[in-house]
Amino acid sequence: MSTIRCDIVSAEAEIFQGEATLVVATGEMGELGIAPRHAPLITRLKPGKVVVTQADGSQLDFAIGGGILEVQPQLVTILADTAIRADDIDEAAVRAAKDEAERVLAGRGEAMEVAEAQQKLAEVMAQLSALERLRKNLKH
Repeated sequence: MSTIRCDIVSAEAEIFQGEATLVVATGEMGELGIAPRHAPLITRLKPGKVVVTQADGSQLDFAIGGGILEVQPQLVTILADTAIRADDIDEAAVRAAKDEAERVLAGRGEAMEVAEAQQKLAEVMAQLSALERLRKNLKH
């Protein structure tokens, strides 16, 4: 089975580097599936999940806060604004951030501007989605 190298990096750290048979991410126009020998591509990513399927069939889930995806002949690079592995997500902190963003959007908070609150809400919803997917996979 052929593979493609995948690098996921954020401003803080390299999150993942390894071989993949499929990389799925949320682009501005919808879901993208990148397999080996995919055509070269550069696109912006929305806050959401990234799923990397490894050669052994296992899947790794990541939550990103937006960024850029670049596909080269032998390499997929995701340059994320923020990125975290699903199993590293602090659920209590994410839920608190979600509550704060929702409070700001409802007009009851003053700590963030509305655009920042919308971005933060999208990021934390992506993290919660990745966490739920990880829990579902662990049950199987």
